[in-house]
Amino acid sequence: MSFLKRLLNPPPPPLAQLWAWITETARDPYYYTRHQVADTVDGRFDMVALVTSLVLIRLETLDLRREQALLTERFVDDMDGSLRDIGIGDMVIGKHMGRIMGALGGRLGTYREALAPGAAEPLLAEALARNVYRSDPPEGAADGLAEAARALYARIQATPTARLLEGEIR
Repeated sequence: MSFLKRLLNPPPPPLAQLWAWITETARDPYYYTRHQVADTVDGRFDMVALVTSLVLIRLETLDLRREQALLTERFVDDMDGSLRDIGIGDMVIGKHMGRIMGALGGRLGTYREALAPGAAEPLLAEALARNVYRSDPPEGAADGLAEAARALYARIQATPTARLLEGEIR
């Protein structure tokens, strides 16, 4: 019986709850209304990439390489599924995924630098203006989103490791 139970009810993938928290946070209407992030495929990607980057930076500070790799795999799986949902076929999915991974890597490096101790205050807003608003942010939007991202990162940093990995960020 336990074999059938395991077969029919496989355990959730690693970090499933953390990934659910990331996507739920990235889709919070607050960012799209208060900070005027475009409620488009690109805007939603930018927010998922931002929140994922904040968590990856935290995992990096904790030297949790395995968890970083697992979270990146969750990101890849989700993006692959999303591309397929909007009609991208097998023949070109690899090229699109390469661009997506490049975008995540670039954002991760930029956000890491902007959130480093001693970093100049406007670095994060400048990065968000480029990445989220395509260098044309509405008045005050990039500064407001930078403030919100810093507050979110502080919450992530304050969360004990075990709770973070379970997606229990408060």
